[in-house]
Amino acid sequence: MAQVWKCAGLRWAAGGPVLEWDGGRRSALPRGKRVAFAVPEGGRRTCVGARGHVCPVRAAVPGRSTGARCEECARLDRAHSVAADTIADDPRPYRVYLAWFGPGMVKVGITAVERGPARLLEQGAVCFSWLGTGPLMAARRTEELLRAALRVPDRIAYAEKRAVRSALPGTEAERAAEVRELHARAVALAGWPESLRPEPCEVVDHVTVFGLGAGPEAFGEVVELVPGGGVSGELVAVAGPDLHLAAGARGVVVLDTRLMTGWELVPPESVAAGCAFPVREFRREPDGLF
Repeated sequence: MAQVWKCAGLRWAAGGPVLEWDGGRRSALPRGKRVAFAVPEGGRRTCVGARGHVCPVRAAVPGRSTGARCEECARLDRAHSVAADTIADDPRPYRVYLAWFGPGMVKVGITAVERGPARLLEQGAVCFSWLGTGPLMAARRTEELLRAALRVPDRIAYAEKRAVRSALPGTEAERAAEVRELHARAVALAGWPESLRPEPCEVVDHVTVFGLGAGPEAFGEVVELVPGGGVSGELVAVAGPDLHLAAGARGVVVLDTRLMTGWELVPPESVAAGCAFPVREFRREPDGLF
């Protein structure tokens, strides 16, 4: 019987991205590694639980859900989430950041100082700069100030991030320009919380870390895993939770590892490169009128 693996998600560790599996196993994800797995016929995706607790009913979850949680476990997870703004008394210091994902796509967010840049790597931020450091509520007020005064969003959909990765500006200076301009406008705002210490604009670029631009661009993204399907390909880039896999004649496909959680996975029957999961092609803008 084939060994069964259950994915617990992708994490950005000090040495780079790793896939974590139930039971504590880890798989490093260096570029050039072959990634291959299949979902057995008759497989069923089940809720991953919340906060270290197993889902009591092992509820089924939809294949396209990136959270892989049933309604009750999702509620429990949100109840203890800084990102969901449900915790107000966290004593840890926080940083406010500006993250850039592509032309016209800058967001504001917060992360605990102790996490360093991990949050930015997890989100697939192409480049970023810290904006300020201070208590949680001051960081929250700054985030709200930028949303109200400068109309900077605090969320950008992953699908939008993926769609622009093949058309990123070629130099670090070009990629940093919008962050620098927005940083200057942000620190000049009236109403800046007194307990939040402004940080200088020092843009960190992740293009090389992610491996973007080093290989062929992706033609589309996996929309869900399905029983009887599988994928096999060479890893050419990792950005946020996304694996960019050279999977056969069609080229590079993007696989959001959050779609893997909740499934029992096995080695594929074939070693040939390819993707037998549903794929949605990225929409390309026409070069001209004709």
